[in-house]
Amino acid sequence: MAQQAKDGEAVIIKKYANRRLYNTSTSSYITLDHLAQMVKDNVDFQVIDAKTGADLTHTILTQIIMEEESAGEQMLPTNFLRQLISMYGNSMQALLPGYLEASMEHFRENQVKLRKAIEDSIGANPLAQIAQRNMEMFKAAAAAFVPGAATPGREDPKAAGESDELEALRKQMADMQKKLDQLVK
Repeated sequence: MAQQAKDGEAVIIKKYANRRLYNTSTSSYITLDHLAQMVKDNVDFQVIDAKTGADLTHTILTQIIMEEESAGEQMLPTNFLRQLISMYGNSMQALLPGYLEASMEHFRENQVKLRKAIEDSIGANPLAQIAQRNMEMFKAAAAAFVPGAATPGREDPKAAGESDELEALRKQMADMQKKLDQLVK
């Protein structure tokens, strides 16, 4: 998909009069859905009018939000939108963008902390540990009976720490495979 421009520069997206968007880094036409995915992938981009060179990034991002709000489950409550509209022309209007950016950054930081806390609590859960061991044994069995089923380099880092136990299981499975091969011959 779209990649970051060279040297950390923003990807330039040109918007033509026919409403088509052109990604200059991939030399291809894209849609608003592509731009939404670029935002989710943290790819920095700037949308400019192909004719005038005017920066249209804010307008395009607002358009993406409008389409997301109308297409799926709404994220922005009606009361919030009313309050936001009422802030236009208000003496506090200049302060609102900075406040909203700081609030969103704080929200994202809390989201990361919450995700980590949940992952840590699952790691301390004995049932989750048993489930993880069962999955490791299943992978070992699949590797022994179906050559190429285990893809190297895709294993969980936590599983690598329990390699002695897993290695013993693999050896047992390999021995069983040899015995099965001998019986078939």
